[in-house]
Formats: sequence, structure tokens, C-alpha cells
Amino acid sequence: MTRQLLATPDQYRALVDQFDTFLLDMDGVLWQGSKLIPGVDRALARLRALGKRLIFVTNNSTKSRASYVHKLESLGLYGAAPDDIVGAAYATACYLTSIGFPKDKWVYVVGQQGVVDELTAQGFQACGLEDTGVPFTGMDDLAAIQPDPRIGAVVCGFDGHLNYTKLAKAHTYLMSNPDTLFLATNPDVCDPVHGRTFPACGAMYSPLVASTGRSPRVVGKPNATMLDVIVRVHGLDRTCMVGDRLDTDVRFGLNGGCQTLLVLSGVTTEEALFSQNAIAPHYYMASLGELQYIP
Repeated sequence: MTRQLLATPDQYRALVDQFDTFLLDMDGVLWQGSKLIPGVDRALARLRALGKRLIFVTNNSTKSRASYVHKLESLGLYGAAPDDIVGAAYATACYLTSIGFPKDKWVYVVGQQGVVDELTAQGFQACGLEDTGVPFTGMDDLAAIQPDPRIGAVVCGFDGHLNYTKLAKAHTYLMSNPDTLFLATNPDVCDPVHGRTFPACGAMYSPLVASTGRSPRVVGKPNATMLDVIVRVHGLDRTCMVGDRLDTDVRFGLNGGCQTLLVLSGVTTEEALFSQNAIAPHYYMASLGELQYIP
């Protein structure tokens, strides 16, 4: 596959004329940390002026779709509604809905508020946040952790307050009943922050894989489960996936039969893009912000 560099306004116009919908990753595409990537606000406005539909797709499970609307607006990116956002937490709740997960069962969450918010929005009962900050003082504490027949699923997302109590409870629920579902919101093992990497969701459910011998169904990019949610809600005709990661964003688009655009404003460098065995996007460019110059 040819990795075509886009670097001129005419090339930008030729790109966008091919598509009706753009699936946009967020971190590394729209912003870095808490700062908007230059020109992105004008680029999104230009795409909308051309009648393009923008769907924001993220593996970050810490926020609900409503919270992401607030984050977009806080950075000056207006015009998005919750239905325009597909996050890993939302996709996980959609998966449970699609399989008819019983509403009288509880979901134990190793994660943060975003997962709980999306589960409860679809009528599921969620617990686990109450174990944040619970200290582990010794093996005697484990006697209080017992199998609970109400728990029908364990969902793992990024958890900035991960502790032994949460892992011990999740382990107990998964081991005590083989029918208890084991889900992970996304596969990212590490996230890049300020030029370094730190543990992400994949590193947080790995202890449970080791202790239980079970592997979770992973929902987020590049997996088909998240793709199914987008297809069901939005369709994928004449769609381009835009992201900054080869292993999740670009592979996700390719898995869905979409054209793919890699931006070099986030994780992937040009050197990595052209390294041996690298996943190849259809197009690449310096930054999404360059699309502000579409004639």
C-alpha cells in the first residue's frame, strides 16, 4: 500500500472530496495533553462547512460521551453532540446491550467514572468505584472478599486508582463463575505522555489474565466490537479514519475497510511510519490542522 504524503491545499481538497464521514481519534489528533493542536479548530470548521460528518472515536474510557463534549468545548471545538462520540466505555456498554446482558445482574468495574456513567446510561447496574482508596492491610482482608452471584460481568478500563482490593474482587468474581463475562475497554498497554510512556488499560487487566488464566473480550480500537457500534449507529460508507497510532487507529480503519489518514502530531513519527513491517496508512500528513487550508 502506498503511503501518500499530503502537503498542499490541492491535495487536501482531493482527499476530503472522496469522503462523507471522518472518524477522528482525539488525543494526538485534536490535542496533546491539555493543549489544542494548532489549526485543528479551523480545520474542523472547514470540514463541517464542506458538509462532512465528524465522528470522534477514542479508546479513552475515563470519560463519558457527555464529558467529552465538555472537553471539546473547553478547547474551543464546538458543534459536537454526545451522539457524535464513540468512546471505549460507551462501546462496552453497547456491546452488553447487544448481547442482552441481563439488567438484574451487576457489572464490577475496574476503571473510572466514565465506564460507570456509560453503563448506567444504558440501564446496567455498576459497582466498583466504592473500592477506590480501600487499603489492603494483610491477608486477613481477603476473607471479606467473597463470590457474589449478582455479578455477571467484570469490565476493566484505565484506572488511575487501581489497587489490590479491586484486583482481588475482580479475580474472585471471574474465578467463582465461568459464566461471568470478562471485558476490557481497550487494548492499549502504554500511553505516551511528554515523550515517555506510562501504563494504560492493557497493563491494568494483565494481572487478571495472569491470575485467572482468562482473556477478556477487548472492545476498543482496533477490534471489531467497537467497529460494529459505529457501523450500527453511523454506517461506514465513504469514510476515512484519522489517527496518530498505527497499531490502533490505522489498523482499526483498515479492519473496517476504510481509507486511513495518519497524522504525525501524536505518537507515530515519520521514521516509525516507514520502518520495516509497519502498518501502512493510505495517506499521511503533518497535522489535521493543515486541513484549514482546504480551498
